[in-house]
Amino acid sequence: MSDEDGDAIAEFIRSKGITRCPTACVLPTQGLIAAADRIALKEHAVARDRLHRERAATRWGQLSPLKGAAERR
Repeated sequence: MSDEDGDAIAEFIRSKGITRCPTACVLPTQGLIAAADRIALKEHAVARDRLHRERAATRWGQLSPLKGAAERR
């Protein structure tokens, strides 16, 4: 890439207010990830999913007045 191209790209980024590379957010990394990091990420995802499900169940119970009425019968 020539200096002229680099200057044009830099100007475009400055004028559009782009703060990060869009392709970095779209595709998964191609690098090697340590086993400990993969395990930690998996544990984090499981914990996040569990919390999401617990919150959804709590909200469902609060939003479902017929559920309590049906159980009382």
